[in-house]
Amino acid sequence: MSRTTIHIAVPPERVFAVLADPYTYEHWVVGCKQIRGVDGNWPEAGSAFHHSVGLGPFSLPDSTTSVECSRPHRLVLHARARPTGVARVETELHDRNGGTEAIMIELPVEGPTALLHNPIQDRLIDRRNRESLRRLKRLAESSPPAAAPRAETPAPAQRSSGRTGG
Repeated sequence: MSRTTIHIAVPPERVFAVLADPYTYEHWVVGCKQIRGVDGNWPEAGSAFHHSVGLGPFSLPDSTTSVECSRPHRLVLHARARPTGVARVETELHDRNGGTEAIMIELPVEGPTALLHNPIQDRLIDRRNRESLRRLKRLAESSPPAAAPRAETPAPAQRSSGRTGG
């Protein structure tokens, strides 16, 4: 199992906003090339987004499924990356030092990477996840704060006809 941590200088809500937007994954997840489609209720448990994974000119279609979503502090995914397998990726966000401590825990759970799992592989996963978290940090710190919910606008007052009484 690989456990990678980074400090991000914005609140967990801002970091989670990036995690909740699947179209950002191609910009911060190492190996993710293109988002091809998204379930409408992403990132709720059971929803998925469809992407391409690969290196250089080579890519394969795949998908990532949400296993658990606890806004704004935890997102657990099953990330498929054929032909290597499936990984369980847990991202935890904690309030720390005026910002967020982001922790990414990754464990291969299916396929060749799970069968051959070893400490050297964990070090390679950690290196990849360090770069991914560095990119996530850059996106979260440069993104505008999420818009506050708008107060309901009252209906316009009816015009007075100038008459009084009824």
